[in-house]
Amino acid sequence: MIYTRKGDDGTTSLVGGTRVRKDNLRVEVYGSVDELNAYIGLITELADGKKYRKQLLQIQSLLFNAESLIACEDAIIAKKLPQIEDRHITELEKSIDKMNEQLPEVKQFLLPGGSLLAAYLNVARTVCRRVERLCVKFTAEQNVDNRILQFINRLSDYLFVLARKEIHDCGKEERYWNKNI
Repeated sequence: MIYTRKGDDGTTSLVGGTRVRKDNLRVEVYGSVDELNAYIGLITELADGKKYRKQLLQIQSLLFNAESLIACEDAIIAKKLPQIEDRHITELEKSIDKMNEQLPEVKQFLLPGGSLLAAYLNVARTVCRRVERLCVKFTAEQNVDNRILQFINRLSDYLFVLARKEIHDCGKEERYWNKNI
């Protein structure tokens, strides 16, 4: 059954069973990670046939890892959950570096857009940045593995560079901020 009615009082269960209010910062953080994951799911579908689709699917699974870790306040249980590892962060960095090698240097602010897929990548990037801000706030209050924050930070960079690469691969031009309008 999809509904339990347990949340009708405005509470939800964390990993481990503790019930908290749905406006709890922990719930806000993992809910925002879920939102980011949904956007990446949309992008993954739009990226059908693209070389980076497989990596986006892996990122979605890693975001579920992050969600479960954030949703767990019990350190003993958290150690048994799938983790965000250093190698996941390194893989994003390698992908960023490889894409950047093929792109011109950014000399001024870019406007989000350029293609439909690039626009969605930029929406995901801004959601990722919000998740990062929430993670910073959350980690100041709770003991959470710093690799989650590092992964989210690197993921926003990855999404930015991937949007640029998508524009480049489509043969379209990046649009720059015109401060003199």
